[in-house]
Amino acid sequence: MLIAHDLGTTGNKASLHHDDGRLVTSVTVPYSARFATGGIAEQDPADWWDAVVSATRQLIARAGIAPETVGGLVVSGQMMGTVLLDAHGEPVRPAIIWADTRSGVQTRSLEERLGAADAYRVLGHRLNPTYSIEKIMWVRDNEPDVWARVRHFCVAKDYIVYRLTGRLATERSDASGTNAYDQLRGTWSAEVLAAAGLDAAIFPEILESTTVAGTLTTESADALGLPASVRVVMGGGDGPLAAVGSGIVAPEDGAYVCLGTSSWISFASLAPLHDPQMRTMTFDNVVPGSFVPTATMQAGGASVQWIAEALSPDPSHPDTARLTAEAGDDVDTEDLYFLPYLLGERSPLWDPQARGAFVGLGRHHTRAHLTRAVLEGVAYNLLTCIQAFRESGAAIDRIDAVGGGAQSDAWLGILADVWGVPIRRRTIVEEANSLGAAVTGAVGLGLADFSAARALSEVTAEFTPDAGRHAVHAHRHARFVDAYTALEPWFAAAPSAEEH
Repeated sequence: MLIAHDLGTTGNKASLHHDDGRLVTSVTVPYSARFATGGIAEQDPADWWDAVVSATRQLIARAGIAPETVGGLVVSGQMMGTVLLDAHGEPVRPAIIWADTRSGVQTRSLEERLGAADAYRVLGHRLNPTYSIEKIMWVRDNEPDVWARVRHFCVAKDYIVYRLTGRLATERSDASGTNAYDQLRGTWSAEVLAAAGLDAAIFPEILESTTVAGTLTTESADALGLPASVRVVMGGGDGPLAAVGSGIVAPEDGAYVCLGTSSWISFASLAPLHDPQMRTMTFDNVVPGSFVPTATMQAGGASVQWIAEALSPDPSHPDTARLTAEAGDDVDTEDLYFLPYLLGERSPLWDPQARGAFVGLGRHHTRAHLTRAVLEGVAYNLLTCIQAFRESGAAIDRIDAVGGGAQSDAWLGILADVWGVPIRRRTIVEEANSLGAAVTGAVGLGLADFSAARALSEVTAEFTPDAGRHAVHAHRHARFVDAYTALEPWFAAAPSAEEH
């Protein structure tokens, strides 16, 4: 059997699988993140490790299996973060996660030295404060005492693989999300590292996602309650792995949307997809030799979580399902819009200073209107991303939905009407990332190939767009875009992260 861990923003979603990838059971162990003014977003790597240990033991107990039946372990993780380690492999500070936007000064420095368009062609991504290399530069420039102790850099999943095996490495999907990786050469970019003023020695070796990094150390085996013979496969970043978990392993498999804390639309491709306006990005895929063009917004599911917490009597136990159900088709927002930029924005705006806003709020609006506006705001933002893909030559005529938000009929109905394409819910909702990791692990262990992912989930519901509502949403989408355009100078005039 095989265990997969998915280190998300809110917790570790772990799952136990048969050798062919079929799901046996799953468990989620939550942990906290620190969000603060000035664009701060951090987590303690020790919390990730504790969650991996706890989830592993819970899976074994829940399934009632002998630990000796587990032969492999694989890890998925949140991307674009920064874990800095000392000479002994110990974190020198909290991890800076993907949502952190403090490194505006460092981003502008790279733009001046590299050129934004030239960097995009090399990296497949825009230069932006949400990426790893900009965060590393920020620590160097702002925390000299901490920086003096730094000897290694990695991301969340790599840190756990290191704790498991003692081997510090990364693989192509996560490397491609650092803004330090030359996507065409498949190596760390000497040009980018020189512009950043960083020593290549702190960056880990790059492996394939299916590489067996090693077996469990005696210490990690004891902590997890597993045999030391368990083999650990590198795995990958949560975005590319969610594609595999959704059955998207080749271009003919279509597109999918992940409605998690951050939300994204993606599909498989045989080459990077470069948008002339640089609204979208391309990651290396965990499937060797392929890529995953992606458009990721900062606060998709996070916006829904926020409004549910804000409108619930007990914010620690928000009734998200009831609130989203109340915001169904019979609710008309009546020209109320929500800009879902609670954490700044990546795709399609790439504006770390953008902020959330209700626009057009009236005395008559109720909590159902507010919730509906949030659901529509995420849909409108992602519609701009879909349009960017189409303008770059991608054909998107159907989208499969995974992630926690995919459990909401109301939201999937809104997405279908706004985007004008059928939206299909798959049986794998919360476990798409860990299922993708499990398939990648099975491939790495020689137990399966990636095509097996197509049979591991099924479509359970399809939401067909209503032509009349789609026409209305086309007009409202334009109004939504206008609202951000009108507020952009106001956002830009606010105190920046580096001024706090």
